[in-house]
Parts: sequence; C-alpha cells; structure tokens
Amino acid sequence: MEPDLFTAAAEDRQEKDPAGSPLAVRMRPRTLDEVVGQRHLLKPGSPLRRLVGEGSGGPASVILWGPPGTGKTTLAYVVSKATDKRFVELSAITAGVKEVRAVIDGARRATGGYGKETVLFLDEIHRFSKAQQDSLLPAVENRWVTLIAATTENPYFSVISPLLSRSLLLTLEPLTDDDVRGLLRRALTGERGLKGSVALPEDTEEHLLRIAGGDARRALTALEAAAGAALDKGETEIGLVTLEEVVDRAAVKYDRDGDQHYDVASALIKSIRGSDVDAALHYLARMIEAGEDPRFIARRLMISASEDIGLADPNALPTAVAAAQAVAMIGFPEAALTLSHATIALALAPKSNSATTAIGAALEDVRKGLAGQVPPHLRDGHYKGAAKLGHAQGYVYPHDLPEGIAEQQYAPDPIKDREYYAPTRHGSEARYADAVEWTRKHLGRRRS
Repeated sequence: MEPDLFTAAAEDRQEKDPAGSPLAVRMRPRTLDEVVGQRHLLKPGSPLRRLVGEGSGGPASVILWGPPGTGKTTLAYVVSKATDKRFVELSAITAGVKEVRAVIDGARRATGGYGKETVLFLDEIHRFSKAQQDSLLPAVENRWVTLIAATTENPYFSVISPLLSRSLLLTLEPLTDDDVRGLLRRALTGERGLKGSVALPEDTEEHLLRIAGGDARRALTALEAAAGAALDKGETEIGLVTLEEVVDRAAVKYDRDGDQHYDVASALIKSIRGSDVDAALHYLARMIEAGEDPRFIARRLMISASEDIGLADPNALPTAVAAAQAVAMIGFPEAALTLSHATIALALAPKSNSATTAIGAALEDVRKGLAGQVPPHLRDGHYKGAAKLGHAQGYVYPHDLPEGIAEQQYAPDPIKDREYYAPTRHGSEARYADAVEWTRKHLGRRRS
C-alpha cells in the first residue's frame, strides 16, 4: 500500500529504534552494494543500476523471478530508498483491480501535478488473475508507473504475454552458502544487527546454513531466535543445542563437501535400483535435512531413470525430468514433495539397465576403432555430384513398404552383425524385446 501517516511514523520509529524491528528487517540492504548474491544483476550499467539512477534509460517494467528469500522484496526496497521517486507497494494477495487503478490514478496526478515519477512494487504477481494483470498494461505502456513485479513462479506461465513482452525479466539465483554466511556474520557484528553480543561457532553456523537452504530471511530469523535464547541463558555464544531447541530441527551429520555427501547420494541411487522404496526415502530425507541442493538430487534421479529403469518403464525419465523442472521453479520446502514423488515412482518401477549396457558396448567398439565407412546408400545425396559418387543410390525408403521396414544394411561393415541392445522382459520392455526380435529378423540380420 502507499505509505500514509501511520506507515511513515512506523518507519521513523524503525530508523530511531532499530532494535525494535526484526533482525531481517534491520539487516535489509539500503544500497545495491549491500545486497548479497545476484552479482549477475548488479554489474555496472545493469537495468537495476539504471533503475536507481545510475545512468540513464532505466526499464519501464521489471519482473523479478526467483525462489523465496533471494532478495526480490529487498531489491524493490533498495530502489525505493535510492531514488527520489514516489514508491508504492501492493501485494497481489490482498490487492485487486480497484487498488491498482487507485495507484495508477495517483501516479498520473503525481506526474502531471509536480513531476514526481512513481515506482509500483507488486509482490506475488502470479496471484493476480488475467483481468487484474490487464489493468496494469496502460500504466506500463504509457510509463505512468515503473512496475517492479516479484514472483516465485515461472512468469512464462503465470504472467500474461502482453505484460511479459513489455517487461524486462530478471532471474534471481538461489543464494550460495557463502552469500548467506557473509550476511550472518554481518548481522552478528553490525550496528544494525546483534552488535557482537553473541558469537556463532563454526558447527552452529554450518547447521544454520543447512536450515536456511539459501533463504536469507530464514537464516536471519533463525539467528535472531537462537541469539535471544542464548542471551536468556546467560551464554555468550550460540551453541548447536540452543539452535536445535529454537528451530526444533536436529543437526544432520552430513558434510556436503565430504565423503558422506557421496555416500548418501550413492545409497539413494542404489536403494532405488534395488527397489527398496523405504530406504530410498530415508536417504532422500537425510539429503533434504542436510540442506542438499535440490537440483543435485533431481539430477541424480534423472540419471537413475535411464541407468537403472530405461525402457522397463518409459515414464520413469519423463517423471524425473518433470521433477527436476518443478524443483527449479519452486525450491524448498515444497520441492521435497516433488522429490519424494519421483523417488517413489523410480524405486517401484520395473528395472532394466539395457540402455546403459547398450551404449556402453557401442562406445567400446567405437573406441576400439570399429567405425567403418557409412554404407554408400545411406550417405547424403542432396548435393550436386552425389549420384556420381554412388551416394544414396539403392536406398530403400521404408515407408514405401507394407510392413514399414526394408531389408538393407545400416551399420558399417566392421560392426554390421553387432547386437548392442539386449532387452529384458521386465515391465514395458517386454514389448521392446518382441519388437527388436521382429525387426532384426526383417532386416535380414543373423541371430546371435
């Protein structure tokens, strides 16, 4: 909402008595140089730099897309503080077309009356209906407002095309552990933070980073609660037990850069391969609780879908890929549901490693030098002179035949009798076993 007398008074109190505000609010950056992470968006001459007046030609509309806690609201706040523009904030959760029109009318009056430009920050724009988003178009088109919209959902699905085409889409990356660590240490010692009242030992810091999962707001909220608990006990440092008590979450002994990272990941995949769904879910839970990157887990599941399941369940790979796409869009904590969905599906799917062994055998022959020339009738015949070389001559077009398969040689001579694919009869692969037997027979191939 547009600031009123009460909002202004609250902000004034916050400036005079910052200790009365939550730590996450006190540590909110006031300039772009204080923002952690998002280096790719903060380079000199970037749209955000121009938006705060560093250079000319700032964008008319910006859509900030990223997971929770990556700084979308923070960037809008910095813009409001760094410019002399009128700043209005709306949330798509509570605002409707009426509120949007009121802001636009106010912006037109401000511009025409005393030349004051308006920045409209609209949080969670994906919650707006098509009609509500349509109401923004005239203001963006005519530059009555500079729109900064924030969303955690893919704007290509959640924002109408006319608004998306008139906006600059900026993708915010999840904060790294180093980004969050730097913010925590600044909060511990800074004047706007805890002013050195407590220390944060390394083991507690590591657990706090796991809890945060790249979310700066979550990290600062947990730090503030743990610091308060420690001070209430008369302690000068935040112990791991104190942090666990505050956040009600036990520290998982798991080093993401050490052996356990690979051991637990290996155990997850081997449990899926062995069809033990309960063990697979256990290892998945350990990885989630340890703060493992959900994209890493999703990549392992995609590999497993082809390596261990393959054509025994052709839906396994699409399931794993869909999970990876969903994880990239939503992040934790909701991503845990998607990863569980995919893990259960893969663990209970029929298994076959025939795709793995087939490409392995083919690669082995190629590496041995068993390549050979492409048979002349399969070579490209579209260029002038190809026919004189015998290229594409004698090729039989399979679609011209009743059964759709032509008895002709496709493989080079050195491997013309090789059979790399050895299908199982597990699950859906049984039909591929029948199909490969039939096609090899009609291609005139000898039986192994």
